[in-house]
Amino acid sequence: MRRSWKLWIGAIFLLAVPGVCRATSCTMDAALLPEDRNALTAAGGRLSMAVLQQDYAALQAALLPASASEWEGIRGVVESSAPLMKGGEIQLRNLYLLDTASLTVPADTQFFCSNASGSLTVTLTMRALPPGRYAVVLADAAGTAPAAGAQAAAAAQSGQLALILAWDGSGPAPAWKLGGLSVRPGSFEGHDGVWYWTRARFLSKDDQPWSAWYSYEAARILLVPVDFISSPNLEKLDQEQAQIKKSPQSAFPYSLADGARTWKIESVRLDATLLHADLGVSYESTGVTDPAAVRTEAMAVLSALLKAQPGLRENFHGLWAYAVKDGKRTPVMELPMAQIP
Repeated sequence: MRRSWKLWIGAIFLLAVPGVCRATSCTMDAALLPEDRNALTAAGGRLSMAVLQQDYAALQAALLPASASEWEGIRGVVESSAPLMKGGEIQLRNLYLLDTASLTVPADTQFFCSNASGSLTVTLTMRALPPGRYAVVLADAAGTAPAAGAQAAAAAQSGQLALILAWDGSGPAPAWKLGGLSVRPGSFEGHDGVWYWTRARFLSKDDQPWSAWYSYEAARILLVPVDFISSPNLEKLDQEQAQIKKSPQSAFPYSLADGARTWKIESVRLDATLLHADLGVSYESTGVTDPAAVRTEAMAVLSALLKAQPGLRENFHGLWAYAVKDGKRTPVMELPMAQIP
């Protein structure tokens, strides 16, 4: 089990890994027995509403006993998700029923989930699952009807969530229990994953490889609330992203000359900490400690990056600066593009 409290990653305690056991079964929505579909729909809807309403008592009461020690992490994710969920309407998206009864010991497990016609296969990869029955419920907190001004922005800030459930047959009342939770944005500045995917294709053709690359990253985050699910659509997205020439994937460490100084950027990644399509820039710091000097250094690095890659300015909300010194990574500041010279 691994904990991660960042909102757009969530608190998932059954995680994806390579190298897995496949002696398992998966059943998707339409192929579920009526009793299973009804039970998962009821449990998923109830727990999704509890997240939306910040109903900690209901969530803690539904917690899987094996995940009891992770309650504070789940509570933190629910609390942080309030801006994404507020004013939304819960809509269940997908149900996956997973069976590992054929296992004899916990194992890293891969599930191939096909629809009734066999025309679509979704792959779920989970870590260290004991024998038993599990379910993954994907849901959206769809924005309410458009309103004016700030209310419209809030309505556009839709959220998406994934619930990992486990069947608990112990005790007098067997039930589906909560084993993990992830919440991510469903849009950035009112644009969903399909919009970012379309934008990425345009930017790639327009010879803006860095902006295209990170637009694909934004699309992936907005299309699915967890990283352990793969589908033909997501595989196509990955293939398109991999075909970008001169992408930032192999650019790091990235050296930038700014007058007499040369800055070394260790990485740039999409950063949705503030629920915007920001980019996090990790750079090698000179080791300055005075707060004013730290900010001056960070500003110089961010400015140099935007001069080298001007397309980033018009395609993303802002930049985070992370100073790296002696292996320690320290957040310095976040600025909208308009405030970076």
